[in-house]
This record gives sequence, structure tokens and C-alpha cells, in this order.
Amino acid sequence: MPSSLPARFTTPEMRTGLYYAAMFLPAGVSTLLLPIWLDGRGIGEEQIGIVSATPIMVMIALNLFVGRIADRAKDWRSVIVAGSLVSGVVSLGFVFVDEFWGVLLFNTLVVIPIMAIEPVIDAAAIRMTRRRGSDFAKVRIWGTFGYIAMTAIAGLLFGWLGIAVFVPLFIATCLMRGAAALPLPFFRAPEGTQSAAPPLALSPDTATTLRQVFRPWFILTLAGTALLQASHMLMISFGALLWVRAGVPEAALGVLWIVAPVCEIVTMLFFAHFARRFSARHLLLAACIGGVIRWTGMAVSTEIWQLVLLQALHMATFGLAYMGIVNFIANWTGEEIAAQAQSFYVVMRQAASVLALMLFGPLVSRLGLESFYAAAVMAALGAVMVFISLSIKDTKR
Repeated sequence: MPSSLPARFTTPEMRTGLYYAAMFLPAGVSTLLLPIWLDGRGIGEEQIGIVSATPIMVMIALNLFVGRIADRAKDWRSVIVAGSLVSGVVSLGFVFVDEFWGVLLFNTLVVIPIMAIEPVIDAAAIRMTRRRGSDFAKVRIWGTFGYIAMTAIAGLLFGWLGIAVFVPLFIATCLMRGAAALPLPFFRAPEGTQSAAPPLALSPDTATTLRQVFRPWFILTLAGTALLQASHMLMISFGALLWVRAGVPEAALGVLWIVAPVCEIVTMLFFAHFARRFSARHLLLAACIGGVIRWTGMAVSTEIWQLVLLQALHMATFGLAYMGIVNFIANWTGEEIAAQAQSFYVVMRQAASVLALMLFGPLVSRLGLESFYAAAVMAALGAVMVFISLSIKDTKR
């Protein structure tokens, strides 16, 4: 980085935070506008579900392989940079497609590299911040800032220019993400470097090989959280479309979408406070209960003030769940399998997401908003799994 920049902009934490901000710019565009863009091209609900599910299905087979490569590489950074650049270049293909098969192909090729590096950047960032004595939440929070800003911009441009804005805006943000990966720091500590903070003491329960992850209380926690996160696929893939059909003004879509990540920021700012008082699994249980409340409410709510309150529960259903599971995995696994352990969870989450999308597509076409009851059931099953895990092994971690 140029030496003329202020020192605070050259720290590993800030460079990683800026990448997180850019990483979520395309998501801010596609989550809000992609379902509407696809609907305008005559692509039905079941096909929209296929577009969303296909990259996830591919990554179920590839994630652990990518995690293994990242753990064996000299530094996790190389995998993150490569995935970001590939996704940015491939996004240019959206210029040439407007029918189902073309969209399916290029959306899959754009999303796969980012899905592959998602667990790698999380594993790398949390290990780096623990080594340096900094706060992972305050690094990851920049991703939410980026998502909020781009969702607001996408909503405003949609209201002004219509859905034609989607393709150029999506491509631009994908290219920005690729560029933002280039200044990323090296995440592993050089040999002989002293950590700024003492590492979490290893216990006999700390997994140092992937095989050691397969313990009932550990797997149940991952599976329960995966179900909760998969329940969001209804909102991600169909939320904006369902709201428009329910009569929610288009101008309000961006605002409603921003409420969720704003509340997510609150969770990240205060997560360290909660983590000192509750174990990661107790926080995950609270997140699942929040999911039951949120999705049940979504099934019967169409007034904007009601939707705002329900969107605020994103602080639990995503913010608390995301921070809880990342910390849970880091607490109970060694650095030798850092990326692989995160990837293993992501595989479980992706498998649950594929099943959810296969369910949600037909439900949306038949039940509309009442499809959210299915998401509430998924969150409830997640709560049961985490509760059983705590019953088997209850600790302060």
C-alpha cells in the first residue's frame, strides 16, 4: 500500500474490512433486484429457485476441496484474490443473456467463486484478528456497511430508472469486488512472530483434524444453525417479489431491505459484550427462536411498519447466528483446519439451502406470503437441534 495513505488505512484489519465491504456490494444489488429482473423476463418462481439453488448445489461438492487448498497454501489470501477476480471477469457475461439457461449459466459462474472463498475469508479474518488482539466483528461489520449502501443505491436507481439498471450495476459491483481483493494482507503469522493476544487454550475437545469434528454435539450445532440460515433463502430469493405482489410500494423496498443489515450492525457492535456472558450455542439458540418469530410474522404482515419490525429481527436471525457460528467453530477447532472447518459448516448450510429452495419455489407459486410458515418451521427445527447439543455438552464456549 502507498506510504502516503494514513496508517489506519494500511492496517490488515482495515484492508480486510474494505474487502468485506466490496464483497457484499453485488449481493446488495442482486438480492433486491435479481428476482424482479428475472420475473420481467418471464422466468417463473420455480425457475428463479433453480437459478438460486444451482451454484449452491455445485459448491456442496467443491467447498471442502477449496478449504483444503486454502489451508495448505502459504497464505489464505491467494485463494481469496483468485476467486474474487474470476467472479468479476465472468460477470461481464450478463451483458449477453436474458433467458433462463443463459442466466443460469452466468449466475452460477459468478456466484461459485465467491461461495468458495466465503468460509476462507471468515476463517482467515477471525484467526488474524485473534492473533493481533483485535475484534473480528469490527472487521466483518464493513461487509454490512457495503451491503446497506449498495442496497440503498440499487433501490433508488430502480425507482428512478427501472429494472434496466440491474445488469450494469451488478457487473460494476462484481468488478469492484475483484479490485478490492488485491490490497488484502497476508493472514497467517510469519514463523516466529509473537501473537498480540494469547490464543484460546486448547482442550482435549479441540479438533485438529476434520475427522474430530464429527461429534454429535458439534454436528447438531452446525446443522441447527444451517437450517436457520437456510430459512433466509425464501426472503433472499423471493422477498422483494412477494412484497411487490402484496402491494408494498416499490419505493419502500430499498428501505425495508436496509432495516435488516442496519440491525445486523447493532449485533456486531455489541457481540463481544454478549459473548462474554453467554456461550456461542446459547446465542445460536436465541437466534433460532428469533427466526420462528420473524418468519411467522412475515406470513401475515403486509403493512410497512409491521415489516420494519420483523426485518429488525435480522439482528438475531442472521447477525447473532453468523457471529455465533463463526466463533463456535473457531473456539473448538485448531488453525490446522480453520478453512476446512468453516467450509464444512458452509457445506451443511448450502445443502439445507438447496432443499429449502426446492421447497420454497413451488410454495411461493401456490401460497404466496404464507410460504413463510415453512421458513418458521425450519428455524424451529434448528432451535431443537441446538437445544439438544446443549443438553449433551453444555460449556461456556
